[in-house]
Amino acid sequence: MRINICGLEPLERNATFVGVGERCNVAGSRKFLRLISEGNYAEALEIARRQVQDGALVIDINMDDGLLNARKEMEHFLKLIASEPDICRVPLMIDSSDWDVIIAALKCVQGKSIVNSISLKEGEKKFLSHAREIHSMGAAMVVMAFDEEGQATSFERRIKICQRAYKLLVENVSIPPEDIIFDPNVLSVATGISHHDTYAWDFLQAVDWIHNNLPGAHISGGISNLSFSFRGNNYIREAMHAVFLFEAIKRGMDFAIVNPSAKVTYADIPADHLRIIEDVLLRPSSQASEALIELATNIANDGSASVAYSASGATIVADLPVEARLAQKLQQGITEGLEQDIKEALLKYPKAVDIIDGPLMEGMNRVGQLFGEGKMFLPQVVKTARTMKHAVNILQPYIEEQKAELQNIAGKILLATVKGDVHDIGKNIVSVVMACNGFEIIDLGVMVPPEVIVKAALEYKPDAIGLSGLITPSLTEMTTVVSQLAEAGVNVPVMIGGATTSALHTALKISPLYSGPVLWLKDASQNCPRLAPFLNASSKTDAFKKLEEEYESLRSSYKPTPIVSLEEARRNKPNFF
Repeated sequence: MRINICGLEPLERNATFVGVGERCNVAGSRKFLRLISEGNYAEALEIARRQVQDGALVIDINMDDGLLNARKEMEHFLKLIASEPDICRVPLMIDSSDWDVIIAALKCVQGKSIVNSISLKEGEKKFLSHAREIHSMGAAMVVMAFDEEGQATSFERRIKICQRAYKLLVENVSIPPEDIIFDPNVLSVATGISHHDTYAWDFLQAVDWIHNNLPGAHISGGISNLSFSFRGNNYIREAMHAVFLFEAIKRGMDFAIVNPSAKVTYADIPADHLRIIEDVLLRPSSQASEALIELATNIANDGSASVAYSASGATIVADLPVEARLAQKLQQGITEGLEQDIKEALLKYPKAVDIIDGPLMEGMNRVGQLFGEGKMFLPQVVKTARTMKHAVNILQPYIEEQKAELQNIAGKILLATVKGDVHDIGKNIVSVVMACNGFEIIDLGVMVPPEVIVKAALEYKPDAIGLSGLITPSLTEMTTVVSQLAEAGVNVPVMIGGATTSALHTALKISPLYSGPVLWLKDASQNCPRLAPFLNASSKTDAFKKLEEEYESLRSSYKPTPIVSLEEARRNKPNFF
């Protein structure tokens, strides 16, 4: 298959698979983000150079972060790369969710680069306009499997969108098929949510179909998404990637965004591990996912992926206090004997709500801590949420008798992925976890305009609002949403979540625009315990005060790169002679 891209040198003509280095991405590499934020471009360039040395044939560059001037940083870094022949000899992938950043970047690159990405999410008119402009500037393009309805997750939706996009690009805009790289969406598997189990198999089927039915087009994917459930266990993640790549390349995938320095190869994987991973990817079922989870929990990754426990082999010490037993069962996702423990707890806690606010919430807090440390995996978090739901169901008859306490354990939550963003996987996980904890969920979906969120907030009167976004432009949308909520007189807690969000950005850019609490949530397991104090009449004032103190500390400690005058910059210029 013809691959027509180049840096200072054309891509190797005998290349049948193109590994795209993923480490020069501020959204995916904390180290790279830190270096760019500090202005340490020399070391940032070393990351790019090392990827080329490790075998990357293309380098992905992404500067999308809420606290960076993405256009300025992209332009500056690309100009630095242009002076490094051992880096710029390979083609570059310009990766941004901001169209202005993409256009500015294309003016700085040599050779024929790749734009990542365009899609049909905002309709055919904008899609074709972007394609024409990319083509006129001499670049190839990644086309994501998104449309006006959102992200494609099934085999049928993937091929339908890719076929539609191919026909539009080739017939309407005369884009050469070899300049089209389809990304049919690599999504996380073994998450503990059953309908996610087929995501990898559906992707592989889509690769096969695109390869055989859309002649000349290429196929790519962001491989790290596959194993998100097992973050913290590098061996399992790299083994999953190796097997997935092996299967996808066989079916016709010729590009992938990968870590070129990954240590685990397909040949390194023991036969028993290989069988378990192949079952998850090629023969998906809940049993296959459970087997991989069990394998992951029994593997120590050089001490960095130490496992807190194995849910399948866990034992509960019977003579522990009932509080400890409840917390332990919650952490381990065990429902056996839960009803007896709760009945015992009711003798000690006359109010059912105190059991939830006490030992059960302590267990959830511990889950959040373990997940954040990489000692617990996403499927286990989902399993604990289901155990929590089971516990709440057991307590429900007692809660009904104590109606006055009901508001302390549950409420109405309004969720939305903001305008311009079609990603909803994270939001859906939040929805599952919070529903399992007794909350009523009102899900507005994806690409939700600010005015629709405000109208729903006024109509449904939720106890809290959750805003989700994966791409950097979503951060700007979130500021618009909270501003309009404030103008409408809404002041319930707002939860902020998504890959590009951060505590610092929330403190600097979002919280000051809103009169109520704005909570940044690192992951889905934190939502319930983090929100609980703000829904409790006796604790919400102190919780809000503490939150503001945390944000004020972040704001006062933030020291952005100072901007000096032109005259001072000239005085400080390096003297090379």
